[in-house]
Amino acid sequence: MNSPQKPRVVSGMRPTGKLHLGHLVGALRNWAPLQEKYDCFYFVADWHALTSDYANTAAITTHAIDNVADWIAAGVDPERSTLFIQSLVPEHAELALLLSMVVPIPWLERVPTYKEQQEQLTDKDLSTLGFLGYPLLQTADIALYDGRFVPVGEDQVAHLELSREAIRRFHQFYGEVLVEPQPLLTPIPRLPGLDNRKMSKSYGNTIDLTDDADAVAKKVRQMYTDPKRIRADIPGTVEGNPVFMYHDAFNTNVAEVDDLKSRYRAGKVGDVEVKTKLAAAMNVTLEPLRARRREVLARPGHLREVLVEGSRKARVIAQATMERVRDAMKLRY
Repeated sequence: MNSPQKPRVVSGMRPTGKLHLGHLVGALRNWAPLQEKYDCFYFVADWHALTSDYANTAAITTHAIDNVADWIAAGVDPERSTLFIQSLVPEHAELALLLSMVVPIPWLERVPTYKEQQEQLTDKDLSTLGFLGYPLLQTADIALYDGRFVPVGEDQVAHLELSREAIRRFHQFYGEVLVEPQPLLTPIPRLPGLDNRKMSKSYGNTIDLTDDADAVAKKVRQMYTDPKRIRADIPGTVEGNPVFMYHDAFNTNVAEVDDLKSRYRAGKVGDVEVKTKLAAAMNVTLEPLRARRREVLARPGHLREVLVEGSRKARVIAQATMERVRDAMKLRY
């Protein structure tokens, strides 16, 4: 099995809409520095988008291009990483199908998000084979490229463990032909939405990476804070307070953040000042990304070329993996 000089990292993102700050903090801020130590393969998971959004596919390709522009704006470098489209590498589907032959259905039914999303996304019929089997497609996404590591948050470790179990199950029948991936934990916990629920476009509680400075300031003013604090002179709670979680994530002026926390706990600062300083700090962080994004989208042809070439490169590796898999399964004619 040929290994790259650097250990390989594989990760993808579903093109289901505009990217928001949760994607920046939870993924992109991790993806960019990983390029220093790893051989990174980052892909647009358009088939994964179909597992829940199969009824309306019109915007998927538009979102894909828009999302990758944000990746590059956030520091993902097409010269150092392989960026590609999942559906342009049909071997993803082939390996997922072969994995489905050996993985028991109860393994898939116990995945935490399987029932959670069915309960939360009641406007969608998720009783499909594609939705049930998405962990096997996810496993194929990683295994095709001999992915050693997958960057995940702590809440996603269970999903990756199923991939590891699926690969071990495959090996029981056909020998060790695939790499069993390891989690690479992201350093920053997930940000809550503006209303302190999970950040989600369906809740309307996101700050999008495409929002301008005024939109960011307006949304920050609406942000949930300590509900017990009805006046500025009432001591407030910092821990678990979304406003301060965002300060920790975006405000690089640590002295200012510490001062705001101290005065907030003592009832000596109002929410207006805390939120105004947060919006200012966030816009300092986001403005270079906005500028870089405009540059990338000014050359849409080049962006498409990057993805087509990345997909070609990815497919060469995927085809080599499938040669090994077919040999192991004795599917040769």
